[in-house]
Amino acid sequence: MANVPLSPQFASQRSLRALGLMSGTSVDGVDVALIETDGDTVAAFGPALTVSYDDATRRLIRAAFGAEQATAATRAAEHAVTEAHIAAVRQWAETSGVALAALDVVGFHGQTIAHRPEKRFTWQLGDGAALARALGVTVVNDLRAADVAAGGQGAPLVPVYHAALARDLPRPLAIINIGGVANVTWIGADGGLLAFDTGPGNGPIDDWCARHAGLRFDSDGALAATGKVHRARLERFSEHRYFARTPPKSLDRGDFNHFWAEGLSAADGAATLTQGTARAIALAARHFPAGVTQWVICGGGARNPTLLQAIAEETRGRVVAALDLGWDSDALEAQAFAVPQASGCRRPARPRPSRRRRSAPRRGRARGN
Repeated sequence: MANVPLSPQFASQRSLRALGLMSGTSVDGVDVALIETDGDTVAAFGPALTVSYDDATRRLIRAAFGAEQATAATRAAEHAVTEAHIAAVRQWAETSGVALAALDVVGFHGQTIAHRPEKRFTWQLGDGAALARALGVTVVNDLRAADVAAGGQGAPLVPVYHAALARDLPRPLAIINIGGVANVTWIGADGGLLAFDTGPGNGPIDDWCARHAGLRFDSDGALAATGKVHRARLERFSEHRYFARTPPKSLDRGDFNHFWAEGLSAADGAATLTQGTARAIALAARHFPAGVTQWVICGGGARNPTLLQAIAEETRGRVVAALDLGWDSDALEAQAFAVPQASGCRRPARPRPSRRRRSAPRRGRARGN
């Protein structure tokens, strides 16, 4: 796939070899993806790689979830996240055969540990300056902070990229990205966009599996497939006030959890939580300006056939996995963050040892340009 149009406001910029780095709230690992872009079109898609976090890094990240002030735990997690990204990029360079010196820019999302737009606060761990020094490449990071500090939601950040990928598909349509939290990009017949977080994604299912089945996640939805959905609990879940809120809106990973399934068997809890994620996606349609022709599913949830079946059941619509459209579902968000201008927040951290940004977040004012 090539020549995917993005935003015309960047058409005058020269073509860049941009590397995107993404780590979602499922805490799976680091997605690395290369694109060539002038900011107006994606001229070519380069190699992509996903490098899993090791268990120690996952534990450090989870220990920092919800923090709003720098602590020993957040500093340890940030160091681990940064080192994991450095290692992932170097592994990508070795396996792809692309020299780091050939890159123009790296878009570094970092690892979200807290997202509270109502407080004008969001925190993505990751030391952009340290990454720039280690790689010898200009790094753009703090991709969400300026929007949140200005009163925006800071999420989702990739609807324009979704629209570019879907330019030849029938519209209106909805693109659902399922990570720890799930989000939607609605694309209208006239190209209009609406994007917001729909509700829980894989996060509560993963937490349930870890607590009740000794599993890091429900691979292929196998555990949920053997369980029975508790319909009464599902209906109570559907009454959560978040679903009635008008967009724009976004979520912290911890805003929805697995506790509403407590007391069920491991399989029934997994089935109920999976159906809950699907129900939340279906409820998002009440906010669409028009109904959709299909639901395109990407992110980690696209690899869960039980979840895909639940989404089809709840939406009563055509559901297709992004992979079936030829999209690289795992690399999609990393590809989007390879175009640093797309966030509207450019904060270059150049490889100069004497300059290092603060690792703690700052409240109440925009960062970047």
